[in-house]
Amino acid sequence: MFNVEEVCKKAKAASYILAGYTSEQKNRMLEAVAVALEENKAEILKENAVDLKNYTKQDSVFVDRLTLTSERIDTMIEGVRQIISLPDPVGEVVDSFTNKAGLNLKRVRAPLGVIAIIYEARPNVTVDAAALCLKSGNAVVLRGGKDAIYSNRALYKVMEGAIAKAGFASDCVAFIDDTSRDSSKVMLGQGKYIDVCIPRGGEGLKRFVLENATMPVIASSGGNCHVYVEKTADLEMAKNIVFNAKTQRPSVCNAAEHLIVDEAICEKFLPMAYDALSTKNVEIVGDERARKVLPKIGIMTDEDYGTEYEAYKMSFAVVSGVEEAVDMINKYSTNHSDAIITKDEFAKNYFEKNVDSACVYVNASTRFTDGFEFGLGAEMGISTQKLHARGPIALKELTSVKYVIEGNGQIRK
Repeated sequence: MFNVEEVCKKAKAASYILAGYTSEQKNRMLEAVAVALEENKAEILKENAVDLKNYTKQDSVFVDRLTLTSERIDTMIEGVRQIISLPDPVGEVVDSFTNKAGLNLKRVRAPLGVIAIIYEARPNVTVDAAALCLKSGNAVVLRGGKDAIYSNRALYKVMEGAIAKAGFASDCVAFIDDTSRDSSKVMLGQGKYIDVCIPRGGEGLKRFVLENATMPVIASSGGNCHVYVEKTADLEMAKNIVFNAKTQRPSVCNAAEHLIVDEAICEKFLPMAYDALSTKNVEIVGDERARKVLPKIGIMTDEDYGTEYEAYKMSFAVVSGVEEAVDMINKYSTNHSDAIITKDEFAKNYFEKNVDSACVYVNASTRFTDGFEFGLGAEMGISTQKLHARGPIALKELTSVKYVIEGNGQIRK
């Protein structure tokens, strides 16, 4: 029987070795992984074909997520090399000062230790997550979904073998080769060996992890994102932003789901937005005030306010000012990404200070919430929490800090 606890225990031991590696050593380890992925493409694709054959449901979106191609493996390899090129956060001095006793205190970035990643159908997460963890000095325990088990196992074996061949501690990348629900619960019970767990998947997976984890969890909610067009907005700019935020890629978490418009401009702007979105066949529903302007749109229900559509669908709502818009956003959003389009300084400042989201935009599309777009390199996901990490979970968010205190014989009196 597969021993989950033993795997996690070995990863913990390897994490202490990994924490001592230099940036150059970690980069060599990652380069070995990149080379091995290139050399083993055929085997990886062969195993992915088994997963695709075993998946019999008619779900084209899921199949697309599950599918690997030579080009997608190339993208994984490129991602690893991009991570190699990024600055190593470990050892960065965040703050330094001298206290009254003459001790020099430094707050220094340090690895979290062992990070468990529990994820669903995307095999690329196996490589992306491992590379991010290794570069930030963390051992990683990978637990993917059953539908991608052959692909994930193949990718893990390539990485583990490459790390070992390069002379590094290969247990710093671990894999739970058991897709049963029980194995997930056992892994989430390993708070003695795992320092942090990060779920990557839907709300069901997030709830399961939060209910069962015995270690801290860095989780993200979905993206129920809003764009508020304030009465002073440049309406042409607003139309372009709304169109981009909704249609550029509607299935992702930073796509806008709800348009809120000030009543002073609703008669002019709502038809503009409707006409633009109609070119992409976006289904529109609206509240009572929006439907007075556009009677042909669907009726917006109470459920719509809190729904992340992840599709070509959007709601229109009309408000009497920035205060009402902010109240609506704070009530229904998932605290992910929300935007205001305005020329008014008061409205801008009020929105920035009072919207309780990880990313607050002024005169820009919500679609920029992404580690690469922020210049942070790769990311593990978007955290909507408030402790430790908020927004894109990139290399620095996979570290903590520790104090290093240097003295010359001081004793406390």
